[in-house]
Amino acid sequence: MSVFTRMSDIINSNINALLDKAEDPEKMVRLIIQEMEEALVEVRSTSARAIADRKELERRKEWQEAEAEEWERKAEIAVRKGRDDLAKGALMESNKAREAITIMGEELAALEGTLAKLNEDVGALQAKIKDAKARQNAIIVRGKAAQSRLGVRRTLSDHNIDDAIARFELYERKMDDLEGEIEAYDMGQKTLSDEIAELEADEGIDEQLDQLKARVKQADAPVAPVSDVNPNSNN
Repeated sequence: MSVFTRMSDIINSNINALLDKAEDPEKMVRLIIQEMEEALVEVRSTSARAIADRKELERRKEWQEAEAEEWERKAEIAVRKGRDDLAKGALMESNKAREAITIMGEELAALEGTLAKLNEDVGALQAKIKDAKARQNAIIVRGKAAQSRLGVRRTLSDHNIDDAIARFELYERKMDDLEGEIEAYDMGQKTLSDEIAELEADEGIDEQLDQLKARVKQADAPVAPVSDVNPNSNN
């Protein structure tokens, strides 16, 4: 099983759903990213060991190939010398080396597949970590906002705000009634300011009346006749 597989529950899950269950969203996000980074280290370590195993296996395969060729060379020498018994023994050793080479080739193919999968795991996990870090601040802000909203809702639930508003409106209505009662007592009563304002208004009317009389008197005054005789004339 891939090392990356054990991270699938966290990586493929809805992070927001996880945060809904967390009392501290910021801490939860850090833990998720930390676990993914630890998995990345483990995947890379596994990849490093697999690469080292591949190199060792390749060296052993090369050695077995050289060994098989050497036994074949010895078999040829034995045939030339007429020692078929030695040639058979050399060929048997060469065949053993060839069988080992085949097995090592299969192991190398399997190892290459493992390395390819580990490489995919590293790439996928790096992308997930990059995405998580890019969204980290936004997720933390959303988590804190949700917690704040939840706190407000709980506060509103614990205190009957509707009753408080109703009491406030009732008190406000009482103030309206009290002010109306005061204004009712003042109806029909003139204050000092009211009386002075009336005097000022009367004074203005008197001035307008005087001006009107003057204009009328001037308009009604007889016009003096104009003499036809020129006083400067000698006749």
